Amino acid sequence: MNSITQLKELYAKSSKHSNYQILSDRLTQIIGENQIDVQSRYERERLEYFLKFLNVKGKTILDIGGNSGYFTFETIDKGAKNVHYYEGNSVHSNFVNVASKVLGCSEKIEISCDYYDFGFDNTRHYDAVLLLNVLHHFGDDYGDNALSITSAKKHMVNQLNSLSKSTDQLIFQLGFNWKGDRNTCLFANGTKRELIDFVTSSVDGIWEIEKIGIPVRVGANIIYVDLDDKNINRDDSLGEFLNRPLFIMKAK
Repeated sequence: MNSITQLKELYAKSSKHSNYQILSDRLTQIIGENQIDVQSRYERERLEYFLKFLNVKGKTILDIGGNSGYFTFETIDKGAKNVHYYEGNSVHSNFVNVASKVLGCSEKIEISCDYYDFGFDNTRHYDAVLLLNVLHHFGDDYGDNALSITSAKKHMVNQLNSLSKSTDQLIFQLGFNWKGDRNTCLFANGTKRELIDFVTSSVDGIWEIEKIGIPVRVGANIIYVDLDDKNINRDDSLGEFLNRPLFIMKAK
C-alpha cells in the first residue's frame, strides 16, 4: 500500500472525531480535496486570526489534541522550528506520522500518541501551546468520567493554568458542552459572555488575555475578529462551534 492510499484509509476510519479537521494546504494538494470527506471546523479562519498575534517562525510549538494535524503542519510550513504533536487517538497519530513523511517534515515533528498529562511536573518549555477544544472533553476522552460537572470544571481550570509553567503563549478554545453533550452545558445559558467571564476569572493572575477572537459572518464567509460589545452576543444562526471564542494568552 502506498502512502497516499494509507492516508486516505486512515482519514476515513470511523471514530468520535474522524473527519473533524481539514487537511493542511500542502497535504490537500498531494491527496486532492475531493478524495476525502472533510467537515471543516474553520481551521483556516482560526489560523489566520491567531497568526496575527503569534509569530511561529523559529518557535517550538506544542499542539495538544492535534487530531489529523492541520495546525501542526501549517505552523511547520509557516516556519516553526518544531512541533510536539500530542494526540490520544492512535488513528490520528498514525495519520500524522505517515503524513509527516509524505510532506518531508518528520524531523520537525515529535509525535506522542497519548493524552497530554496536565498534572505531570514537566520542566519542558515551548514557545507556544495550542489547546483548541480539548478541555471540555475532560472526563470523557481522558480523565475521570465519574466526576461531577462542578469538579470537572475545576480540573479544567487547573489544567489550563498548569500550562503557564510550560509556555510563553497559549492559543485556547473551549466548547460549551461538557463531553460534547448538548444536554450538559458548562454554562447555564450557553452564552459567549458566560464562557468569557469563566475563562477571564479563572486565569486571573496567571495568564494575561491579549486578544479574544470572535467568528462573524461577512457575506458568505466566516472571519475571526476582535471581541466587541456587539459580537459578544450569542448568534444562534452560526451554531455552537462558531460561538466559541478564541483566546490568545500570555503567561505572566
